[in-house]
Amino acid sequence: MTSVPEVSVRTPWETPPAQGEAIEVAEGVLWMRQPLPMKLDHVNVYALDDGDGWTIVDTGFSTRKSRAIWEELMAGPLQGKPIKRVVATHHHPDHIGLAGWFQSEHGCELVTTRTAWLFSRMLTLDVQEEWPTETLAYYRSAGMDHEIYEARAKDRPFNFADTVYPMPLGFTRIKQGDVFRMGGRDWDVHIGNGHAPEHATFWSRDDNLVITGDQILSSISPNIGVYATEPMADPLADWLEACERLIHLARPDHLALGGHKLPFMRLPLRMRQLIDNHHGALERLLDHLDKPQTAADCFSPLFKRKIGTGEYGLALVESVAHVNHLYCIGQVTRTKREDGAWLYQRK
Repeated sequence: MTSVPEVSVRTPWETPPAQGEAIEVAEGVLWMRQPLPMKLDHVNVYALDDGDGWTIVDTGFSTRKSRAIWEELMAGPLQGKPIKRVVATHHHPDHIGLAGWFQSEHGCELVTTRTAWLFSRMLTLDVQEEWPTETLAYYRSAGMDHEIYEARAKDRPFNFADTVYPMPLGFTRIKQGDVFRMGGRDWDVHIGNGHAPEHATFWSRDDNLVITGDQILSSISPNIGVYATEPMADPLADWLEACERLIHLARPDHLALGGHKLPFMRLPLRMRQLIDNHHGALERLLDHLDKPQTAADCFSPLFKRKIGTGEYGLALVESVAHVNHLYCIGQVTRTKREDGAWLYQRK
């Protein structure tokens, strides 16, 4: 995820809720946070009051600490009323990590898109003790820094199951065009893509609330990455298509509740900023590709800052997404170097 300047994007809150506490952002809608052990150190989670219980949107990682925080929230801001449903906006571990815990230990219903559930269920069952040869080949094809590659290849790979609670069979599907009721409101379901396949966003019919998940964020751009599972994917095209479609729904008075950072207003402006940011990055990248470059050689024009080792993995998959997009739309060629890395060059 890259920083994008917040030009005239306004947030009603300067500080987020403290651990174990909640901020009421609208009647019956609570904003809370769960910690993440990384540079992006939090994920936003929401609770919507259904009268006899709560619907929560997204969950955080499956860790002892996160479960303890949820117990604290349930006893405190959620007033001891049961959580009856969990809505997962998309399949990433910081958003769906505790869905299985809520299902198994609290009898909750899981509501998400079919693709999000299938990805989550499949990845929790696919535990790798050593790096798959396909993943290592993908890293080499992207031109991963040799020292980072060697260090990574020696370590046990990250597994989805490391931060996602075992997921039982069964979920309730939501899809494009559905109307979903929670928190005393009817919400139109509109599907995004690019950051995660079949990412659900929710647009209230009854007031100015929009739950954007990670599709649209206030001060960083969603990470858009390519992985070894589909190395020729073009998620940037998917993300741009979704945002150009969703921007027609956005109003300046909308209060957007994102998966990270602060809730914000002036949603059409923010969406246009994010879209223009990627088009600008593609223009800079094309100029950079006057000479052959690997995806790993493209950090400077894309991110305009130094990438540290903690951010390297996300930067690499996003760099691949951008060169893949230019390749898919026919603006660059690619040739394979002797070491297996793809070299991209402007036509």
